[in-house]
Amino acid sequence: MSEKCITVNGMDCTHTIFGNFDEYINIIQKEYNVSIYSRDGDIKVNGTEPNADAACAVIKTLEKMYNNGETITEQSVRYAISAVNDGTQQQLENLSSDCICVTFTGKPIKPKTLGQKKYVDLIRNNTIVFGIGPAGTGKTYLAVAQAVRAFKQHEIQRIILTRPAVEAGEKLGFLPGDLQNKVDPYLRPLYDALFDMMGAEAFQRNQERGYIEVAPLAYMRGRTLDDSFIILDEAQNTTTEQMKMFLTRLGFNSKMVITGDITQIDLSDNKKSGLVEASKVLKNIDGIAQVKFSDKDVVRHKLVQDIVKAYEKYANEQIRRIK
Repeated sequence: MSEKCITVNGMDCTHTIFGNFDEYINIIQKEYNVSIYSRDGDIKVNGTEPNADAACAVIKTLEKMYNNGETITEQSVRYAISAVNDGTQQQLENLSSDCICVTFTGKPIKPKTLGQKKYVDLIRNNTIVFGIGPAGTGKTYLAVAQAVRAFKQHEIQRIILTRPAVEAGEKLGFLPGDLQNKVDPYLRPLYDALFDMMGAEAFQRNQERGYIEVAPLAYMRGRTLDDSFIILDEAQNTTTEQMKMFLTRLGFNSKMVITGDITQIDLSDNKKSGLVEASKVLKNIDGIAQVKFSDKDVVRHKLVQDIVKAYEKYANEQIRRIK
């Protein structure tokens, strides 16, 4: 057994790392089978040498995040553990310095995982970016944040958000109202993200002036989109023809971000996903980049991460049985 001692700068930092009723420190103790307690302003870690070292590395990572102004949550504790286990904890220090934009309520929007950091950097440095991964990885939210930042800095003149109106078991015709009323529920996540970034009034004002457009994918046909930041959400539900049509709308001084989860395709069985095909066809073209998120990049409730892992495990088992 080994005892390690960590001197933390301030009791507030110690209390934050421990969490309410020691909830965060209990996660670390359970992960590494160590005992952790605070005494005289220091944090003591008891356990086997490698486990104690790993637990100390997690605590030091959380301390740096706290000192950099990050809010410590259960998700950040679990991600710090994952980073230490992978040996990538040093890279987490760069996350807090990368503020994309500030929400309407004054909250800074920053990447929370290394996968998200890579995604944000690629959007900045490429014309077209594919963000592919499971639910809860921030694909759409971060893309909208980048679009709002570019709009506010006058790098582009318009924000265009679109997604295919493909139902997950329901039919558009069952919904009341005209066409716009029918498609609005499919575009709601995009509206929500824009409201969060700009506020409802600013969004409404910019939409009325034509600076922001939220529309079904079918409305993109026949257009050339210059000076625009264009986001295609739920792209796994595009057909090959729709994806090609969308990509060829790209105009001068524009960016495109295409997001989707290839494990949630709602197309009929005889149709290929345009996202799956495009990710293969366009992978070696300069100016086009791809990010594939994993369950480690999920920033929602822990159960979302567990659900993603469980489905991946089940899918892999089915593939092995077929072989």
